[in-house]
Amino acid sequence: MDRGVSIIQATIGSGSDGWRLDRALADAVPTLSRERLKVLIASGAVSRDGTLFRDPARKAAAGETFAVAVPAPAPAHNEAQDIPLVIAFEDEHLLVVDKPAGLVVHPAAGNLDGTLVNALLHHCRGSLSGIGGVARPGIVHRIDKDTSGLLVVAKTDRAHEGLAKQFAAHSIDRRYRAIVGGRPLAEGKVDAPLARSPSNRKKIAIVSNGKRAVSFYRTLRTFRDAALVECRLETGRTHQVRVHMASIGHALLGDPVYGRDKGATKALLETLGFRRQALHAATLGFIHPITTQSMSFSSEMPPDMQELFSALHV
Repeated sequence: MDRGVSIIQATIGSGSDGWRLDRALADAVPTLSRERLKVLIASGAVSRDGTLFRDPARKAAAGETFAVAVPAPAPAHNEAQDIPLVIAFEDEHLLVVDKPAGLVVHPAAGNLDGTLVNALLHHCRGSLSGIGGVARPGIVHRIDKDTSGLLVVAKTDRAHEGLAKQFAAHSIDRRYRAIVGGRPLAEGKVDAPLARSPSNRKKIAIVSNGKRAVSFYRTLRTFRDAALVECRLETGRTHQVRVHMASIGHALLGDPVYGRDKGATKALLETLGFRRQALHAATLGFIHPITTQSMSFSSEMPPDMQELFSALHV
């Protein structure tokens, strides 16, 4: 069945003269990535004056205007669900979400719906230009189900590609607020490779042949048996803050996997009904992949962490 096709007229700019066709078109059409354009060119979707061009390596000339036939994005397999979201920023290319604790980011076994992706499919209905030809939000990074805070999501191929490059280059500014056990040093660095634990595949562990993982921490406030710290990530591995802080003897309070709450701290968590790792993605900074504007967002600790912080302060 014909899903409909939109025609984009793309004129090669003077700065793209002599470039490969796929690269020149990517420069002219900010919503489509170069990889997506390669596929479109190879499939016969790019033409000029009725002539099809199927070689993405063909040289483009300044002033040439090409017609790019872009099929409407195929529907995503996941169901759109009306789940409330807090949106810190949104434009036609991307959005920044302030995720609550308890919300899974991506559907997977055991969480097939009720996720952030399901919520975004509803929120962005009609505004997703498609990631790889499918109308879906581009998840370029994740935070754990029971971690709250900021994450950026792409709406378009080009935004997805640009954000992914920044994450790969470790140029994204990500800072977490965590409440940990004990009293850490004023500041420190943990450089320890992470991978699935050989003894428990559900856990992440420091493993000599794992992926390099680097965290910097700074102690913001100390209490009798705990502290509020800021963790800045150079890399972004699964459970990185949780494992790294536990490895130096300062596991996150409430962490059911890597923590061992005890004594007065355990009693306080039980009194408050605090049943998650005390971790919040508080700061997120990046370069907008389309406008090249420097973007920075911050989020206050949610009420449950604020309550825990206040109780420790007493």
